Formats: sequence, C-alpha cells, structure tokens
Amino acid sequence: MEGGKPSLALVYQAVQALYHDPDPAGKERASVWLGELQRSMYAWEISDQLLQLKQDVESCYFAAQTMKMKIQTSFYELPGDTHMALRDSLLSHIENLKDLSPIIVTQLALAIADLALQMASWKGCVHTLIEKYSNEVSSMTFLIEILTVLPEEVHSRSLRIGANRRTEIIEDLAYYSSTVVTLLLSCVEKTGSNEKMLIKVFRCLGSWFNLGVLDSNFMANNQLLIVLFQVLQRDETTTNLHEAASDCVCSALYAIENVDTNMPLAMQLFQGVLTLETAYHMAVAREDLDKVLNYCRIFTELCETFLETIVRSPGQGMGDLRTLELLLICAGHPQYEVVEISFNFWYRLGEHLYKTNDAVLHSIFRPYIQRLLHGLARHCQLDPDHEGIPEDTDDFGEFRMRVSDLVKDVIFLVGSMECFSQLYSTLKEGNPPWEVTEAVLFIMAAIAKSVDPENNPTLTEVLEQVVLLPQTVHIAVRYTSIELVGEMSEVVDRNPRFLDPVLNYLMKGLREKPLASVAAKAIHNICSVCRDHMAQHFQGLLDIARALDSFALSTEAAVGLLKGTALVLARLPLEKIAECLSDLCAVQVIALKKLLSQEAGNGKSSDPTVWLDRLAVIFRHTNPIVENGQTHPCQKVIQEIWPVLSETLNKHQADNRIVERCCRCLRFAVRCVGKGSASLLQPLVTQMVGVYQVYPHSCFLYLGSILVDEYGMEEGCRQGLLDMLQALCMPTFQLLEQPNGLRNHPDTVDDLFRLATRFIQRSPVTLLSSQIIVHIIQCAIAATTLDHRDANCSVMKFVRDLIHTGIANDHEDDFEMRKQLIGQAMEQHGQQLVTQLIHTCCFCLPPYTLPDVAEVIWEIMLFDRPTFCRWLESALKGLPKETAGGAVTVTHKQLTDFHKQVTSAEECKQLCLHVLPEDQDYLLFATLKGDSIMERDDCK
Repeated sequence: MEGGKPSLALVYQAVQALYHDPDPAGKERASVWLGELQRSMYAWEISDQLLQLKQDVESCYFAAQTMKMKIQTSFYELPGDTHMALRDSLLSHIENLKDLSPIIVTQLALAIADLALQMASWKGCVHTLIEKYSNEVSSMTFLIEILTVLPEEVHSRSLRIGANRRTEIIEDLAYYSSTVVTLLLSCVEKTGSNEKMLIKVFRCLGSWFNLGVLDSNFMANNQLLIVLFQVLQRDETTTNLHEAASDCVCSALYAIENVDTNMPLAMQLFQGVLTLETAYHMAVAREDLDKVLNYCRIFTELCETFLETIVRSPGQGMGDLRTLELLLICAGHPQYEVVEISFNFWYRLGEHLYKTNDAVLHSIFRPYIQRLLHGLARHCQLDPDHEGIPEDTDDFGEFRMRVSDLVKDVIFLVGSMECFSQLYSTLKEGNPPWEVTEAVLFIMAAIAKSVDPENNPTLTEVLEQVVLLPQTVHIAVRYTSIELVGEMSEVVDRNPRFLDPVLNYLMKGLREKPLASVAAKAIHNICSVCRDHMAQHFQGLLDIARALDSFALSTEAAVGLLKGTALVLARLPLEKIAECLSDLCAVQVIALKKLLSQEAGNGKSSDPTVWLDRLAVIFRHTNPIVENGQTHPCQKVIQEIWPVLSETLNKHQADNRIVERCCRCLRFAVRCVGKGSASLLQPLVTQMVGVYQVYPHSCFLYLGSILVDEYGMEEGCRQGLLDMLQALCMPTFQLLEQPNGLRNHPDTVDDLFRLATRFIQRSPVTLLSSQIIVHIIQCAIAATTLDHRDANCSVMKFVRDLIHTGIANDHEDDFEMRKQLIGQAMEQHGQQLVTQLIHTCCFCLPPYTLPDVAEVIWEIMLFDRPTFCRWLESALKGLPKETAGGAVTVTHKQLTDFHKQVTSAEECKQLCLHVLPEDQDYLLFATLKGDSIMERDDCK
C-alpha cells in the first residue's frame, strides 16, 4: 500500500464513507482504498486495533471481516511465533464483542475456525474452547457459533490445508464430537425453550452431522434427537425454529446415507420422521406453507436416504412404502412448489428401477407412479380464468417443463401407450373444463414420442381429432395441441395421409400471433422427421421462408423454421438444390445488401446478425448426398454470397459480436461444401489475417481451425495455411503476454489451441518443422495453469495430440520424421512441461481437469518412460513440504508412492486422478492443493 501504514482515523473515515457517503462515487473510492488496505500487511495490525477500540458496528465488522479474509488467504504472511498471540487476541475480541452484533460474532468465529484449521500447533482446539467457555452462559452464543462454523470450514475451498492436515483435523473433531453433542444438550437443558438458543443448537448439530463425524450409536440414544422431533411435532413451533430443526433432520438423514453402517441412528430417524405426518396435516390445515415445505423436504430426504432399501426390500422394515405415501400426500397439496421438492427422488427411483429391469418390482411401484402422474397432471392445470397461451418463462412455466422431464423419465413404469390411452379417454368420454383438457394434452405431449407409432390406431385417432379442433376453443388448448402435433411427427411420417391436414392445422396457428412460434416449432419437427414426405411441400416452405418476418415469430422459432426447410431442401434432386438454395438465401442476402448500402448514423438499425444467423442455419443443415466427382450443388450459391459476407465482415470488423456471427456463417458455408470452397480460401484467409492484425477477435482463430481441418491434408494448401497460422499467432502472443493476458482472454487461448491441434492432426510435419512451434509450445506450457474449463481442455488436448504424433501411425512414411521432431521438442521442453503440469495440478487447477492432465502425462510416458521418470522425480522434489501453519503437506513416502504408481502405470485410466477412490495419484494432488473428498465426488 502506497504511503506506508495509514492512521486509524483515516481507516475509520474510509469505513464511514463506505457505509454512509451519499455520493456513490465516494462509496466506490472508499471501497477501492479499503480493498487495498485489506491486501496489505498493515491489515493485520489495523484490524486488531479497530476491534480493540470497539468504536461502532461498521468499523468492527470491517475489521472482523478483514481478519477472516487475511487468515483465509494470507496466513503465510505471519511468522510462526505470532500464531499463538493471534489466537489469543481473536478469542479476546469475540468475548468482548459478543453483544455488539451477531454478524461480527460470525466473522470472528470464522476467523478463529480458519486459524484453528491452519495452525498445526493448536492441538485439540475443540477441547480448549469448551473447557474455557462452557461454564459461562453468556459465552455460549459465540462458543456455539465457533463450533458451528468449524466443521463447515473443514472443506472450505478458501483454505488450502492439504489432505494430510484435513484428515488430522477430521479425526480430531470426531474424537471430540460426543463432547460437543453433550455440551449442546446441556445448553438446551439450561436454557429450556429459549428459541434463539435452540436454533443455534440445531444449526451446530446439523453442521457436525454434515461433516459425518458423529457416532451413530451415541446419537441414536441421545436426548437431542428426541428434542428435535418434539420441536417438529409441536404446532406452536415458530417458523425460524421449525426451519432450523428441519435442516438438522435433513443433515442427519444425509449423513446416514450408508444405512447399513448406521443402523441404530437410521432406525431412530426413520421412526421419528414417520411420526410427523399428523404435524404435516396440521400445517396444511393452518395454511402454513413454510412448515409444509419443511416437512416435504424431510420426507423427501427420508426417501432419498432409504432409496436403495426401498428398492431392495419394498414393504419390509425400513423399505416400508409409507415413505412413498408421505410424498404422495405432499403431491396432493394444492401448491405446486410442494410436490416439486420431491422430483429428484422420483427421478432417482425411476433410474434405479430401470436398471434393475425386474417386472415384479415394477408392478409394486406402478400404482405409486400412476398416482404421482395423476397429481402432476392436476398441478399442471392453468387457472380457469387464465387468458392467453401458457407462459413457459415464469415460475409455473418452468415447473411444467420439469414435470414434462420427470414424466418422460418415469413413464416406462406405467407404460407409455397405456398412459397415453387413459389420458385420451378422459378427454374422449367426458367433457372436462378447458384447463383440464389443456393439462391432459400437455402430459400427452410429454410422452407422445415414447409411444410406439407403428400401427397404432389410438395415436392416429388422437392426431385426427386434434387437427379438427375448432378455432373457438381456448387459445391455451390450441397452443398445447399444436405442441402435441409437433411431438407426434413420427406418427405423421408413418401415416402420410395426415400430412396435409396437419400442415393446414399448423398453418392456421402460424398466422395467429400468440400461436405462431409454437406452430413454427411443430413445422420444424415435422420437417426434421418427415423429410422425404415434405419434399413435395418445399415450395410452400419456401413461401413461408420468404415471408418469415410477416409472422410474429421468436428468433428461435424463425431459425427453427429455416432449419426444417434446409433439411427438406437437402432431400430434393441434386439438380434442383442450387436454384432452391439460392431462393432460400435470397431474402437474407437482399437484407444484408440493403444494410451495406445504408448510410451510417441515419437512425435505422444496421445490425446484420439476424440475417447472418439465418444464413448460418441454412448452410449448416443443407447437407445433400453428393457422390465422388460430382460438383456440390451449394458451391455456386456460396461463391455468389461470399462478396456480401466479406463486405459485411469488413464494415463491422470492430464489433466482436457481429464478426463472430460472420465467422460462424462462413464456418458453416465452408463445412457445407467442403473442398468445394477452395476458391474462397485465399481471399478469406487474406481478409481474416488483415482484420485480425487490428482487431484480434478469437473467432478468426476458430475459423482458421475449420480451414485447416478441411484443407490441411491438401499438399498445395499446407504452406498457405502455415503462413496464416504464423500471421495469426503474432498478435495473439502479444495479447496473451500482457499482464493477466491468459486469464483475461480465455476464448483466445481456447481457439488458438484448437487451431494448433487441427494443424497437428492434419499436417503435423508442416507445423513441427516451422519456427512458430517453439513459441506455441511455450505458450501452451504457460496456459496449463489457466483454470478455465474450455481453454484448459483445448491446451491439454493440443499437448496430448502433439506428443501422440511421435507415437501414432508408425506405418506411415513420415513417422520417423515426426518421431524425431517430437523428440527434439521434448528434449527442449519436456522437463519444464512436466514440472509445470505437476505444479498446476497441485496449486492451480480444479479437480475436473485432472483426467486431461493424466492423458498428457500418459502420452509423455509412452513416448519416453525412462526420461519421464527423471523429469517427474525432479518436479516432485521442488514441491513445498509444509504449510505456513506448520502442517506437513506431503510426506516423503507419499511422494515416493506417487512416483512409483505413476511411472509403473500400464494404462491411461490408472492415471485418471479422480476415478479410483484408492488411487494415491489423486491423493497427492489433494494433499498438496487441499482438494476435499467432497470436491472429488463432484467430478465423478
């Protein structure tokens, strides 16, 4: 921080400005200045002094938050001999400030917890804290707060304590867990029915359940469990206390997911939750939605926990199907938010039953799924006074989409055809209100595709009746019936006699503003499935495409219609395709020409993206079958359109969004005709390189990779493509070499290495023999640290494919040359690459990237295992062995075991660092980096 240590008065003034300055600019300046202070060494001392002064809530909160942040991110700044003094100071502060504000107590509790986790010399911290503060009732609030956040922080991503230290802490917390529970129980006994204290106790207990360290037998017989269910059974329990108790029960149920090893506690929780049915009904009677939602969460968590038991032994012991009854009772609640809580369980149940594929088992659960589907259909009903079409973007619309997904996942248990027929019969035999009809049609649309369309009279009857619906029915019914028709495109394909009436019905919808987009989507579906039958209707589709903007279509629906038209176009005779494609593109091309001739700044929109996107979708989906030797029918059209695209690109070269759309359009044009776009290659590359020198849009790199993919194996194109790559690399390296260049431009990194990878795949010797390869490899090594999913994936793929080039296709003429060139590259960069990979795995990359790193390491080993062994040994020796808090991050034995396991691996999957639970490879990276087991589970 410039200017040395600031005075307390200046800091206090900045805090006051942050909270009270009426000028937003003043607040922003204060925020920036205080942020700099927090990052400086002075923050430790100033925070301590502000907490001692206890001047006001704002300054104390700032100081407490700063102290927590410094301990989390900058603990290494403090010498080891100051750790004890810091601990004592923090404990003194939390004791003195306990009555000032709960948020300050929480911040200080987090600071103390984070200190305890990192400070290896503080042995038995739980015991120390309980011994020091448990006798004073006034100290209970902050003591319980510390004991609540301590287990939560064990797996915090903000702390990098390492797996060894984390294991040590968890063992320590498990040892003292019964002492904590006893303290919580004694606290409840002392304070009686004090609501605030009970909430704190339940939060704390839930935190220890979440860590998974509570002894099952001890907890099964603990009075706290009884108190917990008593609170949930009482009608007079307040909302906040009810929520805390519910959270705690859910945490307990989650903690015993392995039921067989936690049998005593599992039994107590199972029986306890079953006693809550009456309380649920009371909450429904009182219209207390908060409590109803809490009970449904508990019932759902119960079912999730005992899912395997329920499937393994339905109706027996803890496979008691009363658990499913509880969820179906919740499904009967009039508010859809209640049943929505249980969706994940029903999905998982369906998945389990699908995998077991046992007809007897399916028959046991079928009635429950039937009742669920009946309830879901009722919940999907719109209000009787609803006007207009169903909304799909509001909360209820999103709920209906989730219902549709769930129905698709579980319908196999009931039988698609049986369910479809039952739903249809409710419409056929009765005369239900419009909202019931619409909901039934909605569920039918969800399952229509899973019904076998072959020789199915019910399906054809439904289709026949739906297209005869009069225009006088409620517009929501028409909307959903159009969706249903779109989902029944397979039926139309097998019964082409319905094509004309279906198209007539959809055209009526297309002409009405509220129905236009859904009708367009249905026409798109029909075109996709019935391409051959639709060829005779191509002229009609072309007429629609020409008049696209006369219909009230969403952007997505308009593009979908063009996609369907292009799919049908590709099925026309080859000699007709060129003319029809030209006609289809004409509207878009004319619009682009009009924009190009338009004077800048005349008030009209000059944005060409709508027309570029439409051309892109046409090129993307016009894929006729062209035999070898035949000229591609789209080639001439694309050559004619190129000047317009080129001019558009030139005009908008400074606008990244428009340039991206231009490149996307050109990408699909090139893909459409493949080698037939050769005449565009030179002018396109020249323009790309020229614009990129001034405006380095990463999409040019991506488009370059497409050109290399198409032409990289053509001898006459290789040098020109290499010149393109070199010309694009210079500005790219300048961009990435700026401060934080890699982090600030992940798209450029991603697209650069896509381009380099394509070159390695299509013309490896050309690239490996060039001077630019050294710079690309150096850039790749630097970019391995980038924790951006797509960019890192591209970098790792490039390095993997680069090294693989020295091993692959050893029967080809250029193999020896490739092997020699890769050998030279590895001799020059191998040690640096391996050291960087190990470093990035330990300190930079999230766990999900580790399999990609494993593949790179595997390729290096395949290329030269003995040399790799030496490189790995050198890299491991350079790793830090201790944390700032004095904890051992990695032992010599762990390093030796890791080296042995990696270098002796016989297949790549042995190196995939997150796949095998017992795999020490992953554990090394977890040990050094501090990745938790929870994080490892996330990337399975």
